[in-house]
Amino acid sequence: MSEEMKINLKSKENDSFTVPFSIAKLSKLVENTVEGDDGDLEIDIPLPNVRTDVLKKVIEYCTHYETEAMTPIKVPLKSGNIKETVQEWYSKFCDVERGMLFELVTAANFMDIKPLLDLTCYAVAVMIKGKSADEIRSIFNISADFTPDEEHQVHQENKWASQPSGG
Repeated sequence: MSEEMKINLKSKENDSFTVPFSIAKLSKLVENTVEGDDGDLEIDIPLPNVRTDVLKKVIEYCTHYETEAMTPIKVPLKSGNIKETVQEWYSKFCDVERGMLFELVTAANFMDIKPLLDLTCYAVAVMIKGKSADEIRSIFNISADFTPDEEHQVHQENKWASQPSGG
């Protein structure tokens, strides 16, 4: 094929972004949708779960990834510092407000972009590392499951879990 296939990614707000297949194929959703297509040079792919500003960031990631693939994130994590784990561009990419980071996790999951999902989940893990249960509930906007009395009772029954190990 002399001309590369173009993919029109359509956001939740129906904004369309034309991306070369060579960039869009980082998404397994796109790759699987295009698979078996009979040679169309342009394909529309609706992304009803991805807002326009999030889709722009996803495309930015995929475009950069084509020129400089991200260092794979290996587990167990050797560092709680993103800058020590991936290239500078990728660590700066994650330097966004919390809501955007969470939406990037959701978009990466929906679009099946494993390296982006790994990166954004890692950024979330770093964000909550060392935080108390109350701080984590606040970060994720989760209401407490227990009344203060119930929570105290659970802490009393499970004191052993917060004791330093003696070994």
